[in-house]
Amino acid sequence: MNQPKLDLSPKVSDEVRKTTCYMCACRCGINVHLKQGKVAYIEGNRDHPVNQGVLCAKGSAGIMQHNAPSRLRAPLKRVGPRGSGEFEEISWDEAYDIATGWLGPIRDTNPEKLAFFTGRDQSQSFTSFWAQAFGTPNYAAHGGFCSVNMAAAGIYTMGGAFWEFGQPDWDHTKLFMLFGVAEDHDSNPIKMGIGKIKGRGARVIGVNPIRTGYNAVADDWVGITPGTDGLFILSLIHCLMKAGKIDLHYLAQYTDAPVLVNGDEKSPDFGLYLRDEDGKQLVIDRVTRKLTPYDQPGVKPDLSATHRARGVTHRPVFHMMAEMYLSEDYAPEAVAARCGIPANRIRAIASELARVAFDEAFELDHTWTDFRGETHDKMIGRPVSFHAMRGISAHANGFQTCRALHVLQIILGTVEVPGGFRFKPPYPKPATAHPKPHTGMTPGGPLNGPHLGFVHGPDDLALKDDGTPARIDKAFTWENPMSAHGLMHMVISNAHAGDPYKIDTLFMYMANMSWNSSMNTGGVMEMLTDTDENGDYVIPHIIYSDAYSSEMVAYADLILPDTTYLERHDCISLLDRPICEADAAADAIRWPVVEPDRNVKGFQSALCDLGAKLGLPGFVNDDGSQKYADYADYIVNHERRPGIGPLAGWRMGEEGLQHGRGGPNEGQLDNYIKNGGFFAAHIPDGANYYKPWNRGYQEWAVNMGLYDSPQPYLFSLYVEPLRKFQLAAEGHGERQPPEHLRDRIKATMSPLPIWYETDQQGNDGYTINALTQRPMAMYHSWGSQNAWLRQLHGHNPLYLPTRLMRQHDLADGDWARVSSPHGEITVPVMEMAALNENTVWTWNAIGKRKGAWALDKDAPEATRGFLLNHLIHELLPPKGDGLRWANSDPITGQAAWFDLKVKIEKTAAPGEAKPEFPPLKSPVPEAPENLAWKVGK
Repeated sequence: MNQPKLDLSPKVSDEVRKTTCYMCACRCGINVHLKQGKVAYIEGNRDHPVNQGVLCAKGSAGIMQHNAPSRLRAPLKRVGPRGSGEFEEISWDEAYDIATGWLGPIRDTNPEKLAFFTGRDQSQSFTSFWAQAFGTPNYAAHGGFCSVNMAAAGIYTMGGAFWEFGQPDWDHTKLFMLFGVAEDHDSNPIKMGIGKIKGRGARVIGVNPIRTGYNAVADDWVGITPGTDGLFILSLIHCLMKAGKIDLHYLAQYTDAPVLVNGDEKSPDFGLYLRDEDGKQLVIDRVTRKLTPYDQPGVKPDLSATHRARGVTHRPVFHMMAEMYLSEDYAPEAVAARCGIPANRIRAIASELARVAFDEAFELDHTWTDFRGETHDKMIGRPVSFHAMRGISAHANGFQTCRALHVLQIILGTVEVPGGFRFKPPYPKPATAHPKPHTGMTPGGPLNGPHLGFVHGPDDLALKDDGTPARIDKAFTWENPMSAHGLMHMVISNAHAGDPYKIDTLFMYMANMSWNSSMNTGGVMEMLTDTDENGDYVIPHIIYSDAYSSEMVAYADLILPDTTYLERHDCISLLDRPICEADAAADAIRWPVVEPDRNVKGFQSALCDLGAKLGLPGFVNDDGSQKYADYADYIVNHERRPGIGPLAGWRMGEEGLQHGRGGPNEGQLDNYIKNGGFFAAHIPDGANYYKPWNRGYQEWAVNMGLYDSPQPYLFSLYVEPLRKFQLAAEGHGERQPPEHLRDRIKATMSPLPIWYETDQQGNDGYTINALTQRPMAMYHSWGSQNAWLRQLHGHNPLYLPTRLMRQHDLADGDWARVSSPHGEITVPVMEMAALNENTVWTWNAIGKRKGAWALDKDAPEATRGFLLNHLIHELLPPKGDGLRWANSDPITGQAAWFDLKVKIEKTAAPGEAKPEFPPLKSPVPEAPENLAWKVGK
């Protein structure tokens, strides 16, 4: 018989180029297969330390992102009214002339008139360097939207947090507990880790109002009431302390639990650490019974001893913890109703944490020497680990909730030990090792230091001489003193209100503020287009950079078109957002595996050009010529300090190539490309645990350039800077808060973690919690215009628990009107049983505005897709005092997205989801009806 001849092993590609994925923040390694010079296939790189060959749907669909019809094609100048989408294509030279024409005069006279804020660009050490050179204090990235509570709470408490700061010890963990983690966060590493631990029988406990993703595979799902995680965690702490199931040795040796605190309520130092002349925290040595600095050789700090001097009794932090957390206010019976978790279940979880941490403890035969000089021949493993993200962070009590979770880890002795949570280099770094925020401006000159940082008391606030905020977002003020990532969600609102002052130019990158990156979508669109009594725009100039025709493009005056991630250089740097795992320091690059076929330029390279044309220090040579030809040139030749640059691998030393420290190497990028796009340096055995206190690790970190000198420190169960703000609110010190904020500062800025109700002023009648989260197959807004990923999530319903479906006589496919104090939406609903009974939720960023992203006007994303953003506001409802109260955490200023309360009413099915906005006119044409990219034969 004649059989057909089939090619059972077709040639996938002519060439494979290895680079780093950009389809989420995991930054996995990918192999990009090219055929006839075009992208044919993307797979995971098995040699890469992050994903080890695993690649998710987003990563594979990078082909569609690269070929998206919505890609911008050239620089654009607005020729119609803002919001009309009417542009004309211009040259890069003209675009630069326009930009410098706006930016040059304000830099020479008043640099703060530029507000430069970036989204998920993954190059924040570079963009902040540019903003600092420009001289404006108004710079930050997206962290104030989603993660500053987690990051700041972690750094102030223990020198790092979850996600990019650390990871569970997947090889030894026996109990893994995660809080509020959506499916897109740390996607591949967590999936791999959960698979590994479940394969050997370890348990997973998921705490989340919504049971999807990681929670769907958890052995135990805790459907908590949103915003009460901190109360639940403090109840676990109560149970553990009451049962004596805490690691006293760990607390005494490695934390501030034995550090003495001033107990005189009449003293201006009440609540502050007792320190020696060098500023070191003091403890009582259990052996000598003498007062001594915590770090002296042979010291065994005492958790129980007090010290009385000059009529003042100083108590250890541990006393204060016992006094606070043994209170029956935190007993499971006292918190169960608010958390939505039965008291016996809270006790059972606490018991399980204790059982695994202590009854299943183990030892590793690793010799190591601690910072006091004591050598240990073993490492004690406590196989309980935690992970958390935005779900517990995006509340107005999120900072203290995140702090509570870190304290829970610490009292169990599970941080930086085998089986527990482990830091990723360059972390851990205590808050004192980070810079403080700077706002010193000089017309025509650079800012006097980094914009962002960690304050340690009122003296570090970013205030002008008259006490008004120095920054447009009011970061580092009495309203949100410890806002380490800035408040991107407040920039447009404050600029429009002229509070604290007006700006001239808003410069943004990858920040879709007129749609899903806004807490007040409709209001922000009005602010961007609003004019004054003279007919001039209230925000005079808007420059925006994006790779795609997003909703925000229509609201800008000048568009700088970015490339796709496969067409440019990027640097995933130890100075910024490293790709490290806990056993190694690692960084990576992206590089142009294909060249752009449009008149576009990587945004970072455009900043190099703009920096040179503006004559910014660091971007021009002594003769005024451009210092960096493009971003690749910057990556290789920039030094943040002598011997330390954006990349740690293959630097030039006196005897040739070396890693960590060294001078620029012109072949550095080629070395990375040959190695698969990444570099990794493994921590020596015996130095890879107990990092904050391990001499071996500290010395290795200095050699790698992570620190300039060893920096051992104690974990801060008690965050003294918080107490300094309370003292100011109590009337101590020269720098005082406004009267209307005194009570809030005293109530919320407790140095030991607390829980408090979020501000529900104006929410009468709105009793249902409403949340949004990103699906595993999407990330930000990019994925929902991707031809492959749209097939997974073409539109989104509002998911309701069974109780609310029955209460409102709803069935799958019915429509409901959902309202908040701020607005209303009309959307399709679906029932979901695995959901907190008083919570509704939907996928984030699926809904699109007609005319954007080159989608068809009747695309399901625009007709059935929707955003909860229309119900949220960046301000709380008015309190009647004439003040503008931000809908943010009062300590860090993080946007309180998840404090949203709504009510639901059944309604007839409309033609389309509401609200419905007029279609945007797009600078790119609609995509063809059928999309196909077949490369080669």
